[in-house]
Amino acid sequence: MTQTAQAPAPLSACDEPLASRYDVALLDLDGVVYVGPDPVPDAPENLRKAAAAGMRIGYITNNASRPAAVVAEHLSSFGLDVAAEDVVTSAQAAAKLIAAEFPKGSPVLVVGGQGLYDALEEYGLNPVRTSDGSPVAVVQGFHPDVNWVMLADGAHAINAGARWYATNLDLTIPTAGGKAPGNGTLVQAVRAAVEVDPVVAGKPEPPLLETSIERLSARRPLMIGDRLDSDIAGAHAVGIASLWVATGVNDAHDLASAPKDQRPTYIAADLSALGEAQPGVEVDGRQHTSAGWTAEVVDGRVTMTGEGKPYDGLRAILSATWKAVDEPPRPSGRTNRRGRRPISKNVGGAGKIDIDAALKQVGLVS
Repeated sequence: MTQTAQAPAPLSACDEPLASRYDVALLDLDGVVYVGPDPVPDAPENLRKAAAAGMRIGYITNNASRPAAVVAEHLSSFGLDVAAEDVVTSAQAAAKLIAAEFPKGSPVLVVGGQGLYDALEEYGLNPVRTSDGSPVAVVQGFHPDVNWVMLADGAHAINAGARWYATNLDLTIPTAGGKAPGNGTLVQAVRAAVEVDPVVAGKPEPPLLETSIERLSARRPLMIGDRLDSDIAGAHAVGIASLWVATGVNDAHDLASAPKDQRPTYIAADLSALGEAQPGVEVDGRQHTSAGWTAEVVDGRVTMTGEGKPYDGLRAILSATWKAVDEPPRPSGRTNRRGRRPISKNVGGAGKIDIDAALKQVGLVS
């Protein structure tokens, strides 16, 4: 799998269950499998069904706070059959990057938790807790116990010449109480005191997914996530298919305004989609049809006709919206009073498209 591969087109059709089309699921965790300590409703049962259908289930996380074995134990508490080898963390991806640059036994300053210590040791590196020993690198990952002293020590080491690695740049993480500051927020604090940017291992950068594909022996992987700017963008970066689910951070409005490299191959309410085919969208001029719904952009808003399932309607809404946003204004054929430059007719490319009434009509908002 290479970075130059091209991901499938957004809103593609799949005429068989996703668990049959793809051999390995690369599942984001926060907001997809669990939120805080608790599973997303029905996620464990849907994953057991996908595994029974022959799909290998891999668990991929930007969160570097816990070792893979601890993550596996947490997932097993939901009734899932998970071993440490089924989990790949951004800490492991970062450690692999560092091991490719520095000899075994090299000291690496950890600004983070146990997940980073274990990952560095797995790759033959020497994790250290202070900058006193002139570490060759600093690796920074989220942990709730990261404090000012750790951030300052990391900045000191970086300014002294240590190479800086970050497990991810997610500004927020989902918790049971709502959004909370993520590793990206802490990276920004260190960046304010140094003159370089970190090498980033986690999504949307390729290293974590490339490491996951390698470790899980995936031939036809499917990235599954809730975040467009990390999970879906990461799938685009390595050229693989993606499934967005509505159980985490982003919502339908975020999808509608997503840039091209954050538009998913498939969309669904939750992981039950792994056991289902995907209808895709048929485009006929300005009409975009998915199953029983047809969407069209008229005067800057999406209008809907038909009936059917809510997420079939959302596919039609997104297809119509993206096409309208992506299309440049085209000339009307008329000229100005002096017979010169054509006057542009405002057809697509006009900015934000109003989707609220359409979402209400298909049943996704009240």
